[in-house]
Amino acid sequence: MKLPPFNSPIFRQLIEFKSNTYTYILGCHKTGKAAIIDPVVDTASRDVQILRDLNLDLVYGLNTHVHADHVTGTNELRNAFPSMKSVLCSKSGGEADKYVSNGYVIEVGGLKLEVRETPGHTNGCVSYVEHHLKSIFTGDALLIRACGRTDFQQGNPSTLFDSVHKQIFSLPEDYVIYVGHNYDGILQTTVWEEKNLNPRLTKSKEEFVKFMKNMKLPYPKQIDAAVPANMKDGKGGKN
Repeated sequence: MKLPPFNSPIFRQLIEFKSNTYTYILGCHKTGKAAIIDPVVDTASRDVQILRDLNLDLVYGLNTHVHADHVTGTNELRNAFPSMKSVLCSKSGGEADKYVSNGYVIEVGGLKLEVRETPGHTNGCVSYVEHHLKSIFTGDALLIRACGRTDFQQGNPSTLFDSVHKQIFSLPEDYVIYVGHNYDGILQTTVWEEKNLNPRLTKSKEEFVKFMKNMKLPYPKQIDAAVPANMKDGKGGKN
């Protein structure tokens, strides 16, 4: 089976509804190599089918961090694509086939994903930048008009503030931001929008830290099952 006759990289934004997690497939239209960002075990079979429909060879399963609200799908995807390597930040403390740190570039055919460490939600958060596509995948560090919580898993609001301003807001303002979750049906945002309109991250650092420390958020529903499984690259997680 041949690759689809596309003249640009293949991109799919997908959602898992139980945790409102966005999963992203990026494929090189020239080589057929692909990466998936933040897959969920519950929808791994869907992702496998899409990859096979497009005749893509999944080479990397990238997690932006050790998730607390769902079990990663990397272990399940490896069953379908045995040569796939799971990826985590070297500071995450979790299991992975490959560890990355700030400035590392992941090559997926002709696509190049620059790793930017964005801790604060967890110690091991990273964002992935594809400069040719003018896109960044921020996981839970930066959300649309919001940001990841900082009250568990090594969370630190001061660190998160610095991460977002130095590693994300330093990008050109027309770069598109693809986030880890959204609960209002919004798919994407831009660097300019979040720099100017994000009600949390337009505060001063002192105000932001105070705001985040005063948030009273419910205990994540899946954390007790998700974190232990994700520390082991999704092994033992159920779909």
